[in-house]
Amino acid sequence: MSNAHFNRGPAYGLSAEVKNKLAQKYDPQRERELRAWIEGTTGRRIGDSFMDGLKDGVILCELINKLQPGSVQKVNEPVQNWHKLENIGNFLRAITRYGVKPHDIFEANDLFENTNHTQVQSTLIALASQAKTKGNNVSLGVKYAEKQQRRFHPEKLREGRNIIGLQMGTNKFASQQGMTAYGTRRHLYDPKLGTDQPLDQATISLQMGTNKGASQAGMTAPGTKRQIFEPALGMERCDTMTIGLQMGSNKGASQQGMTVYGLPRQVYDPKYCGGPELLGEDGLDGLYNSQ
Repeated sequence: MSNAHFNRGPAYGLSAEVKNKLAQKYDPQRERELRAWIEGTTGRRIGDSFMDGLKDGVILCELINKLQPGSVQKVNEPVQNWHKLENIGNFLRAITRYGVKPHDIFEANDLFENTNHTQVQSTLIALASQAKTKGNNVSLGVKYAEKQQRRFHPEKLREGRNIIGLQMGTNKFASQQGMTAYGTRRHLYDPKLGTDQPLDQATISLQMGTNKGASQAGMTAPGTKRQIFEPALGMERCDTMTIGLQMGSNKGASQQGMTVYGLPRQVYDPKYCGGPELLGEDGLDGLYNSQ
């Protein structure tokens, strides 16, 4: 089975754009530093192409065995492709046990199918950092901070509950000046309005508005009706017998033509009736009465 069988074809569209962005993050300077570290640790030469020299997984397995002996029990000879993939898988499991974080580890296809060389480089740098943390002489990567676990006495922990932490702010320079007794209202006033500072509980605070300039002029006794009238209509002040504006207006109204209460009011049409003088006293047509 040839290596060409596992190589992907050219990428197009979004896949090509993503692959180009990942390739741009690849650091050639880091590659030279990794090459020098791996060759110096394993004693084997990688070759002209850095990633092609690591693709069979043999050098990677020897690297982790130098850092932690016995990590990979068996290193397969790169006869077939599945031997190479198994070597890469054994290397990835070994560095996980060594302490490399799972999110820093590449996948086997990233190296074997040349899909993400940037992630392979990041994994090797993380491995170098972990080796430096464990005391190995590595000039690459950073040394991770060691865990500093602290234990406090239970009494000291209880005392800390009475302290306001910085996450909740600070009460430094706090004062109770101007605070009223618990349960009473705190008055606010505006000096711009010229109002005096409230001294009693009868003052309306700004939260409820202001009564400056308020008057009770024109107010009636509690429970009585307040009459509303319109001076523009020439109306006098209304009394309890006058129809208020809420119910309309009776200005100009007349009782002319009204009959006695209970009697019918005749409606006639001049086109059909001679006139109101033809109606008799009982309201019937005079022509019919003469007959």
